[in-house]
Amino acid sequence: MNWQEVCEHPSLQDLPFKIELYERGEIVMAPVKVVHSAYQGEIDFLLRSQRQGGKILAEGAIKTAKGAKVADVAWVSGERFLRIKDETECSIAPEACVEVFSLSNTNDEIAEKRKLYFDQGAQEVWICHGDLHFYDVEGRREQPVLFPHFPLHIEI
Repeated sequence: MNWQEVCEHPSLQDLPFKIELYERGEIVMAPVKVVHSAYQGEIDFLLRSQRQGGKILAEGAIKTAKGAKVADVAWVSGERFLRIKDETECSIAPEACVEVFSLSNTNDEIAEKRKLYFDQGAQEVWICHGDLHFYDVEGRREQPVLFPHFPLHIEI
């Protein structure tokens, strides 16, 4: 199964949880708690309030070498958005991809997603556990470059 088929499959419409694909086309479903959604909403708000231009993607699917992965929140520049806006899954990752850590995540899974997003052109990947951890292709950073005034912690 590919991402287009997942998006169009009638039984997969309106599910209350996140779906991703493994590289062999296997569907992975991960339900999230309310607090996960609250972190996504706060991150979305903070991104919008700190930078004009670009677009926020909520649950944005990104085509990777290991299937479609879904960033919880992402920021994409206007220029890059024009390249991907009509795609089913982003052929090039948004510049900033954010993963909100949940009980179903493992550190290895998040590390792999970070690498996959960078392989697809992301400039930064952020991991949120309440505290935010920022990464670029070189490794961990104290602050993000794209949003240098982003808080280091989000209170829910």
